[in-house]
Amino acid sequence: MSAPKTEAKQLPDPQEIAKTYAEVAQRASKLISDHVQRQMKKGVSTPSDDLGIAQAFMDMMAKMLANPYKLAQAQMNLVWDYFSLWQHSTMRMMGMQGIPIASPKKGDNRFKDQDWEEHFLFDFVKQSYLITARHVHDSVSNVEGLDEISMKKVNFFTRQFIDAMSPSNFAMTNPSVLRETVNSHGQNLLKGFNNLLRDIEEGDGQLRVKMTDASAFKLGENVATTPGKVVFQNDLIQLLQFTPTTDKQYKRPLLIVPPWINKFYILDLRASNSFIKWATDQGHTVFVMSWVNPDAKLAEKGFEAYLEEGSLTAIDVVCQQTGEKEVNMIGYCLGGTLLGSTMGYMAAKKDKRIASATFFVALLDFSIPGELGVFIDEGQIASLEKKMSERGYLEGTEMAGTFNMLRSNDLIWSFVVNNYLMGKDPFPFDLLFWNSDSTRMPYKMHSYYLRNMYLNNKLREPGGITLLDTPIDLSKVKTPSYFISTVDDHIAPWKGTYLGSGALGGPVRFVLGGSGHIAGIVNPPSANKYGYWTNDTKTNPESPDDWLAGAKQNEGSWWTDWQAWITGLNGEMVAARDPVKGKLKVLEDAPGSFVKFRLDQQKKK
Repeated sequence: MSAPKTEAKQLPDPQEIAKTYAEVAQRASKLISDHVQRQMKKGVSTPSDDLGIAQAFMDMMAKMLANPYKLAQAQMNLVWDYFSLWQHSTMRMMGMQGIPIASPKKGDNRFKDQDWEEHFLFDFVKQSYLITARHVHDSVSNVEGLDEISMKKVNFFTRQFIDAMSPSNFAMTNPSVLRETVNSHGQNLLKGFNNLLRDIEEGDGQLRVKMTDASAFKLGENVATTPGKVVFQNDLIQLLQFTPTTDKQYKRPLLIVPPWINKFYILDLRASNSFIKWATDQGHTVFVMSWVNPDAKLAEKGFEAYLEEGSLTAIDVVCQQTGEKEVNMIGYCLGGTLLGSTMGYMAAKKDKRIASATFFVALLDFSIPGELGVFIDEGQIASLEKKMSERGYLEGTEMAGTFNMLRSNDLIWSFVVNNYLMGKDPFPFDLLFWNSDSTRMPYKMHSYYLRNMYLNNKLREPGGITLLDTPIDLSKVKTPSYFISTVDDHIAPWKGTYLGSGALGGPVRFVLGGSGHIAGIVNPPSANKYGYWTNDTKTNPESPDDWLAGAKQNEGSWWTDWQAWITGLNGEMVAARDPVKGKLKVLEDAPGSFVKFRLDQQKKK
């Protein structure tokens, strides 16, 4: 048996070792002291099960034990697969090759090191894990008689456990880590422990895994660089207007409503993939709302405030600045839900200023919430409301942690391995810089949103919700609309967004892009990636599966399809609009001060 390949290296510098040990000892001592003081201040309490995980697993075990024959059959299937694996591994030891009993899914980066394939011992460990993971998941997901909510929780948190137990997450069973440990004489583990303590420090006592080198980015310099001006500000928003890059622009301005759960610059990361810059280059007069990162002072700002002081006010300001009576609008994710609500309100008021609406991976029908539904039931919302009422807001890192769990191998465990086992610093990556830029949400708004949208799905129902004393009926909206969803979206599943598109009463063009919630949207034509599906039937079928069955796959980016669609609605061109020469006073340069407020930087002060 040959050992994993290693490279000869010099012994580490003793002074460097001593310095690292001193840093570790100092940090560990301080963290222990801080933890003890915090516990003394708040008193020792028993852990709560706000998510109802323990009860769900107890119910699952009861149902499973009620059918011992099925359980025994599952165990025998597992034993048979282990026996086959032993045969396969024995053949490998003897120099023969055979078909693997279990193989990682395509794109599973946990097992990309060649030793997982070439070294029979690591191949055995890998296959043993994959076999066990499959059987465990199959066993819990096929339990009969378990209610739907409990089943979702069991499936989701079983997957979290399975992902956590991957052999790639442990030093002695990860060939890359083992090789680095030998080569560095264990310095990677010491540095990794130092990184772990650093992340706990910066998380104020809680582990916040560092995903990227945030110091490598500065808003307005190497991210969010599209030139423009802030032309309006109130308690909730700054409104940005971007500097034109063409001599002529479409007469009808374009207003983007981003989600307030994230920062707007996901659409302006860098010049090569900035939708904002690209839309400006196509001749649009682009405005974007930049939401405030709220604190306890804004606790009573509800969903109606986001409508009145957010989207409705932004429409007023854009019309005032440009002198136009109509606007094209885009809503991204939660911003799309607000856009739909805004259109329902304006339809009731006979206000026709929204000439077209585009929905980026946005839900209007919440009957298919995806895995986020695991975190949404009466008990969990009540518990969350209690926490939010004490602070006045939902802490941004809590929601970010939930989203990261949806893709734990990519957004949690890969960084655990890199930072703590390999002892490396995270790579500077603009998308992860944005992803770690968490935002808060006011208590009143978030409670309303969770209950009326996710829990009770009232937006889809005519008159289901009332905003500013006005019942909302999406079927009264006759505005032409464009829906872009993505096939691998884990936040807004495309079949759910498709159902929401059917709630509107106007013509709808539905397009399905490749990839997921972010990469599928931030997909410029120059990248020539993923492709997209279109279905040119005059009336969309009720079923998303029927729509896809009749859809055509196209190469390239959906951006060009959207531009062709909106060009057909836009009409005439006018002289380019410079925000400096507009009717409103310029307050500051883009990207503005609201977007520059970072929670992680505040904690360091």
